[in-house]
Amino acid sequence: MIQTAARRRASAAVAAVAAVLLLAACTIDEHRYQGGDPTGPPPPPRVTATATPSASVDPLANCPASGVRIRSTGGDAAMGLRALGVELINCGQRPYQLNGYPVLWVLNEQRKPIILRVVNGAEEITSGFDQPPKPVTLQRGERAVATVLWRNLVTDSEVVATAGAYLTVAPAAGQPAQEVDPDGPIDVGNTGQIGVSAWKAATT
Repeated sequence: MIQTAARRRASAAVAAVAAVLLLAACTIDEHRYQGGDPTGPPPPPRVTATATPSASVDPLANCPASGVRIRSTGGDAAMGLRALGVELINCGQRPYQLNGYPVLWVLNEQRKPIILRVVNGAEEITSGFDQPPKPVTLQRGERAVATVLWRNLVTDSEVVATAGAYLTVAPAAGQPAQEVDPDGPIDVGNTGQIGVSAWKAATT
């Protein structure tokens, strides 16, 4: 009887541990890839875990596995128009090619995606950023830049204004994204859209 009771207690303990492990696995799977493409249903690529360094930190150090580092260069606001500079640095050992637009995801305080229409070229938001993309090849240490644009505009008092807290940027569709500092809230009002210029080689 003593041995039978001991076996029962051991079996119960094993079952409890298995249940806890199963619950933990489900929780991780459910939350690991939270988010969504603001232009459609596919989820965003997994965000690179490395933190975005400040401008004073060597951008070539601790290079992500993708071989590039993406970070913001600061924002500017005037007359309700917001502009955030973004740069991509080739910190890898091989040349890196770009030909297109950054892919953006805007997240709220809970890091849930905010559904916005991304305007490549930002033509519907402002002028001067609609130059078509051109092929860019970056050697190690070279940079490409783009500008993210939006307007803090409320045209309907009955529609709740939207403000994102986090921004992730991928070099192109299907490539790993990295979180960048938006330099303040992404306050798009109720416009429902955000714009971005094409990648171009940075000048000195």
